[in-house]
Formats: sequence, structure tokens, C-alpha cells
Amino acid sequence: MPSATLTIAGTLLLPHGARGVRLGDACGHVITEGDRIRVVDPARRAPAADLGDESCLIVPAFTDCHLHLPQFDVIGVDGLELLDWLERAVFPAEMKWADVDFARAMATRVADELLSFGTTAVAAYATSHFASTQAAIDALADKGLSGHVGQSLMDRHGPSSLLVPAPAALSQAASLRARGRVTPAVTPRFAVACSDALLAGCGTLAKRSGWLVQTHLAETEREMETMRRLHPERSYAEVYDRAGLLGPRTILGHGIHLGDEDRALLAARGAAIAHCPTANRFLDAGEMDLARHAAKGVATCLGSDVGAGPDRSMVRVARAMIDAAKQVARGRPERHGDFPRASEAWWRITEGNARAIGLPDRGALSPGRDADLLVVRPTKPWRDSPDPLSTLLYAWDDRWIEAVVSQGVVRHDAR
Repeated sequence: MPSATLTIAGTLLLPHGARGVRLGDACGHVITEGDRIRVVDPARRAPAADLGDESCLIVPAFTDCHLHLPQFDVIGVDGLELLDWLERAVFPAEMKWADVDFARAMATRVADELLSFGTTAVAAYATSHFASTQAAIDALADKGLSGHVGQSLMDRHGPSSLLVPAPAALSQAASLRARGRVTPAVTPRFAVACSDALLAGCGTLAKRSGWLVQTHLAETEREMETMRRLHPERSYAEVYDRAGLLGPRTILGHGIHLGDEDRALLAARGAAIAHCPTANRFLDAGEMDLARHAAKGVATCLGSDVGAGPDRSMVRVARAMIDAAKQVARGRPERHGDFPRASEAWWRITEGNARAIGLPDRGALSPGRDADLLVVRPTKPWRDSPDPLSTLLYAWDDRWIEAVVSQGVVRHDAR
């Protein structure tokens, strides 16, 4: 690991309460040593800074709790329902990952793209190709990212070239190896594409390995109809629960079309829903009821869901979370004002998301945490705003990101 120090100056985005952040009162500084944050001083500017100055904002790097690495090149294929979109856009893109060299090059390119948007930690899906999934783990780790990458397991209801029989798929997935700060994840694509034997095997693998579990849940009405035909005697969440896939290390993408019984089950198991508001809007899948999930004790985090999600910026995803919550509350007087504010939005895409995918050393400007942070130079007079955090959220421009530091190393430099 690097042993050099970096001194970074600017207004600091700091933890505040259980689910919020605040801005430092003056130009402060952070000192990193090796791959860790050593000093956080929100009130004094360092005499000689390596990065930043009094015009900059210093922010913990972002975490994305749900995205698909091979889908970055199919962003914007519009006008299709989820299952049709998979057939016409996604599956052809994923077939290209049969070529390991292509997959490695694309994963490297995607890692650079994520860094340029300030994201240094992910929970990501690869494809059903074992060697290409391992290449993606290696590529992201070599670029300084952290998190989880999983082989997308499916043995039915898909193109034959992407289907892997359950025994082979489980053996391959169990053979994946961590590299750097990136570990494998147990990743059944979704129950429609997985036999009961594959789901049960994933549950066993998750218990044995301790890896993060990631899959999809209740994204569209048509998907729900398909699930009811496949499992008329069980709810969607129950299918995963019977396979041993629900627990505190489980991230379920979307969770839009859920009843309170499924919410109660998810809450009891400690599983979290990755809310993907930009993707939900793009595919016209519906609006997730964030407040209802919270009222029933269901944990949530945020994901871009690239490529259904067209935005790679987690700031824009956070803004869309607020917009979606406002939409759900519209026309319901009892829900007026029942939506997150900017302080929570910033917390979610930093420390909240990092915690959700099991990265407690990420997401906050605190001594001893991983040195993953952003140097941001806003071009708007945000300090003059009555609500600076909200102004920064809604006026955000990704071109403001001047430098991205991961593990104490500048990985992206736009100066």
C-alpha cells in the first residue's frame, strides 16, 4: 500500500447525527497517510495543501449499491418493458463477455468511468461467464475500487449461451477469488431466471462463504405476473427466503411492487432493498414507496442500476430518490413532506450506502477510515444559499469533481 501523505484543503462534508451530514464552518483540511485518513480538521486550512483550496468542497467518495458492469454500453435503449429490454438490449451485450479479453477491457473502462463520477465502491453484477467475472473483479481492484462483484447466475428463461446449469454455475461461482478490496458476491440474477435448485445452491454458497448476496426483487408488474405463474403458492420474497438468501448481507434491487407481508419478512431477516429511482423511471417500472418501506422497518440503500439507470452519477440518483418520494406522496395529504432532505441524500450515497454493502471503513471523513474522497470545485455560490446542501445536490455538475482519491492515491485528476 502507498505510504505517502496527502494534505487536502476545502470545506469538509462531515457526519451529522445517525443519517445525515453537515458542512464544516470554514476551510479545513484532511491529511491522508497511506490508505487511511489520519487527520480531519474542519476549521483550519493547512499551510500547504497538495489538493484543494478554500474554494473546494471535500466529500467522501460515493458508493453505488446496484449496477451492472456489462450494461454500460446499452444505456438509453428506450421504450421497452423490462423483460423485452433484457431480450433485445441486455442479453446481447452480456454475450460479448464470452470473450475474456473484451470483458477485462470493458471492466477497466467502466472502472475509469465510475471514478470520473466519484464512485469508488460498488455492488456490481458481471455476467454468467466465470472467467470474465474474475477478470472484472481483478480489473476493478487494480483501479483502486472496492466492494463486491458477482457472476450473474441463471439457468432458465434466457438465451442458451448465457445459461449455465446449476451444478456448474455454483461450482464456478464458489471458485471466484477476491482481489484487493473487491470480493465476490453470490448473485442469482433473479428468481425468474433461476431454478429452485440454483437458488437453494446460492443460499448454501452464501452461508458457507459469508459473501454479499445480491439479486432483483419485484421490479415490474409483468415480472410479478411471471413469478406468480412460476410460484403460485409463494410470494416473491418467500421464494428467496426458502432458499436461504435473505439476511443482513442481502441487497435486493428495486422492491417496487411489494405488499406489507413481504416487507415484514424482509425487515425480519434484515435484508435491504437497493432503491434505483432513475432506472425505475427509465423503464416506467413504477415508483418505490421509500417511506412505506421505512415505516415497516425495511432497510434501503441507493443504486444507479446502470444500464437501465441512465445516470452514473450517484448525486443524480440521490436527487431522483427525493423526486420519487415526492411523487409517491403527491395527492395524499397525510404524506405531505414525507420525503428525505438533502442531508440524508448525501449521507445515503456516502456512509449509508457503504454500510449497506458491508464497508464500514468507507463513506465518512473520519480518522482511521479508508482514504477515499473527492475534491470538488463548485461553480455556484452555494455558501450563500439558505440551504447549501440542497443547492449542491440540485445544482450538481459532475465537472466539478477535480480529483478522486482512493486508498490515498489520486485515481482521477481533472485539474
